[in-house]
Amino acid sequence: MEIGRLALAAGALALGLAACSGGSSGPEAPASPAAASAVDNGANLYSQNCVPCHREDGKGVPSVYPSLVQSPVVNGDPTQLAQWVLSGRRPASMPPGRYSTQMLQFAWMKDQDAAAVLSYIRSHFGNSAQPVDAAAVAAARP
Repeated sequence: MEIGRLALAAGALALGLAACSGGSSGPEAPASPAAASAVDNGANLYSQNCVPCHREDGKGVPSVYPSLVQSPVVNGDPTQLAQWVLSGRRPASMPPGRYSTQMLQFAWMKDQDAAAVLSYIRSHFGNSAQPVDAAAVAAARP
């Protein structure tokens, strides 16, 4: 329970730091207001939920939390990625036992929010995979 509180506190701290720094990841602007909103939502959700483990730069913690940087899991099958994030179903591209921790499950996220954060990680940290839509997330749920 104490680890959960620490992770939550670290996430809140990271969100605060991101807000102070402007949270910008580069000069490129999304093509439309809707795209900008989805990117902002994905970035916010990442800061609130993923930073404690995967860190602000996506590099994780070696041997503890996996890096998202040019990750085969992140860039791979979006259905497998969604299943991993939502329900802990390990993708075939991630061998068991490589990390000493277990992925938290985010099944509580709305499909649109899960799609936003998955799309965010698939387009940041050196990744260049296609975005994930809410329908794909809904189909990936158990």
